[in-house]
Amino acid sequence: MLFQARRPVRAFAPFFALLVLLTSLPAWAAEKARLRVDDYVIDAELLPNAHRLKARAKVKFTALEDISVASFELHNALRPTKVLDEAGKPLSAERITQDSTVRVALPKGLTKDTSTTLTFEYEGVLENADESPVQGLKLAYVGDDTTYLLYAGRWFPVANYGVNRFTSTINVTVPAHFKVIGSGKESVESTGAASSKAKGATTGALPLSKTYTLVSDQPSFPGTIIAGQFSDTQYNEAGVDIHVYFKPVHQALAAEYATTAAKEYTYFTTLYNPFPAPTLRIVELPDDTVPSAWAPQMAAIASRAVSEKINYRLLANTIAHQWWGASVSPASRDDWWLEDGFARYSEARYVESAAGEAGLEEAVKDMSVGALAYDTVPLSSAGKLDMFSPEFQSLTTDKGAMILHMLRWVEGEAKFDRTMRTFAAQFMGKPASLDDFRAIAEKDYGDKLTWFFSQWLDSTGAPEFKSKYTVYRLGENNKGFRVVGEIAQDLDLFRMPVELKIDTDGKTEDKRVEVVGTNSSFTVETFGKPRRIVIDPDDHVLKNSKDVKLRSSILRGQAMVQQGDLAGALAEFKKALDVNQNSSLAHYRIAEVFFQQRNYQAAANAYRESLNGDGEPRWTEVWSHIQLGKIFDITGQRERATNEYRQALQTNDNTQGALDEARRYLQKAYEQQKNGL
Repeated sequence: MLFQARRPVRAFAPFFALLVLLTSLPAWAAEKARLRVDDYVIDAELLPNAHRLKARAKVKFTALEDISVASFELHNALRPTKVLDEAGKPLSAERITQDSTVRVALPKGLTKDTSTTLTFEYEGVLENADESPVQGLKLAYVGDDTTYLLYAGRWFPVANYGVNRFTSTINVTVPAHFKVIGSGKESVESTGAASSKAKGATTGALPLSKTYTLVSDQPSFPGTIIAGQFSDTQYNEAGVDIHVYFKPVHQALAAEYATTAAKEYTYFTTLYNPFPAPTLRIVELPDDTVPSAWAPQMAAIASRAVSEKINYRLLANTIAHQWWGASVSPASRDDWWLEDGFARYSEARYVESAAGEAGLEEAVKDMSVGALAYDTVPLSSAGKLDMFSPEFQSLTTDKGAMILHMLRWVEGEAKFDRTMRTFAAQFMGKPASLDDFRAIAEKDYGDKLTWFFSQWLDSTGAPEFKSKYTVYRLGENNKGFRVVGEIAQDLDLFRMPVELKIDTDGKTEDKRVEVVGTNSSFTVETFGKPRRIVIDPDDHVLKNSKDVKLRSSILRGQAMVQQGDLAGALAEFKKALDVNQNSSLAHYRIAEVFFQQRNYQAAANAYRESLNGDGEPRWTEVWSHIQLGKIFDITGQRERATNEYRQALQTNDNTQGALDEARRYLQKAYEQQKNGL
């Protein structure tokens, strides 16, 4: 999420961070692809002092139907200076800034299944997010400290983003002190002064430079380049060749991150399948872009996540994309959950292996909130949504993950693991669709799963279970008890196996009940007298509850804050209070909005309400004290401010560096920044 400096955020939320950061793109429908890019040869020159990129890209593509125009996405800050056909003749190109595309007229057209090559020469300044293909988010930046050219930034001509697999040869010329990190086989050549591979790019003598060549000969998504001054530390952990590229200030943490990455990589290898030549590059990203990014052989995480306390969930999610994304990729945007949902659930499974059942339980709760936050469009139609919207991200990532969690319950552990391994192996290096995955799952399950996939992919909503039951004594000589009852929920077409847990005076009884329709009866016999019945105690099924509704409203409100809709955010946070008037988290989020508006009295009142609330989550206490301290500092009440900072220290809760923040403001009063944050 996008917060003030060291603003607290639930540690569970690598996806939610991305969900809130990525706002809206132009409204792209899930259009049928008209061409397929097969290969790129890119010669790029980085001029960090000027924030400038100069490049030449040869794009080989194949028509998927008869076409007269070839359309590619390209970052709006990059200006095409020349487009040439296969024979080197200039072609007419039209720049459409509304959807960040360049459309090239093909005078002779191109018939279906015919291939040709276009050469683009282009340049531009990549310094801020003003012309980013994702509004308000920097995905491509050229600078002295760190340059990042993410595939999502469309820094080269892209077709059918995230779906079109391609091979590439990328040559990047940089100042000699720069290191270039990317996918594929790497070679380096010192190019000396005044040398550049980008035609027409040299405007004068360059300082001594290097050209890195990165060759990716297996179709995937190798279009991410990160360059700058990094400490390159190499490890071989459990047979995995790991390079850690951290800034010098974080170099001492490299070994621990390499060990954690190796554990996660090895776990996923065991769970799914190994790669022929296991190589992984862990890269530190600046904090002004996405929380994480991946490419073949690459896992990049933001600098704020590089600390002594490793955010192993974020790292696991990013590494899991080597299987779900780099290897197995979606056949269409409607199939995107096969990438992000699979990576999200892989993260949850690693949490389960590292932190046990309690860790998985917390992860499932998080995924349930995301899955239902924007559940207005069926997941099978997600491709119709803007793919960087919170709605798309919520559906494909968290609902996709919950579908896997429920399938694991339906199939059983052994069959589910076999389904995942078979799918990973059978579609290694290839695109896959829902039908492909469903066929494998049905084979392992031993029956059709139409009811399951139709319910969770073609419909919206989730049940809210209720039960009523009667207990009967069996005989007069303590022969036990019989519980006769009914599970009710409001979805007429619903069908799922649901677990019942019956707490008794003696042994706890579990029963699997096939819930079909709005009312399903059950009968359970127990030895001890039943005391309590819990429906789905281990959260095998995606379901609604007061807690999910509360947290979903808060999540939607946070997304609105990031989009600048503070009135809409307050309305969502107040919906959360309608569910639980005592919610510390809802009051805290309301206080954040008032603080951002500089309505300090209202903010202070809301932070007090947070402190007087239910205390969930625990970090709201320490951060409410810190924020109250800031308000008192801003309003010239230093003694009251220091009292709040001391109370923060007494909580002994260092979530997101809270104690360090409190100590800092005890030493020196907080000062309001110009932007109000």
